[in-house]
Amino acid sequence: MSQMSTHYPDATRIETVNRHTLAIVVDNEPGVLARIAGLFSGRGYNIESLTVTETEHEAHISRITIVTTGTDSIIEQIKSQLGRLVPVHRVVDLTLTGDAVERELCLVKVVGKGDHRVEAMRLASAFGARTLDATLTSFVYELTGSTEEVERFIKLMTAVGLVEVSRTGVAAMARGAEGM
Repeated sequence: MSQMSTHYPDATRIETVNRHTLAIVVDNEPGVLARIAGLFSGRGYNIESLTVTETEHEAHISRITIVTTGTDSIIEQIKSQLGRLVPVHRVVDLTLTGDAVERELCLVKVVGKGDHRVEAMRLASAFGARTLDATLTSFVYELTGSTEEVERFIKLMTAVGLVEVSRTGVAAMARGAEGM
C-alpha cells in the first residue's frame, strides 16, 4: 500500500507570548549596555523596560533588569544569546523562579485648580503617593508600585490635569533567602 500525500499544509503551531523579567549580572564597563540592547534590536526583540545600576562598586559589577515578551522558545533564545556575551556573568529569568518582587517608581506632575486639584490630592492619597512638590497650581507626586498600579495611577491622573510623567522601569528580585 502506498502512502497518501495531501495538498494541505501541516497544522500551524501557535505559541503564546508571555512577559518575562530577566536579571542580568554584567561587568560594569563601557559598551556593555549597547551590546545587550543591540542583541535585542538586531533580532527584532522588544525591551519593554530596562533598568541598570552598579551593585558591587569594588568589583565593578552591574545588574540589568529587562522586561521583554516572547514565546518560550524566543525567551530561551534571548537567555542563551545573553549568556554568550563576554561581560555577562549570569542571566536569571525571574518569571520562572517563582514569585518575584517587582516595583517601578514614577514621578507625576499634575496641574489644576479647584475640583481638579482636590481630586488629584484624593487620588494620590488613595494610591499612597508621596507629594514631592506643591505650588498653588501644581503637584509632583512619587508613586512606587507594580507596573499595573503605576499604569492605573497615571490613567486616573490624566483626567485631573496630568502634564508630565517620568518612570524608572521595573526593578525586580526573586523572593526567598537565596541571592543571584
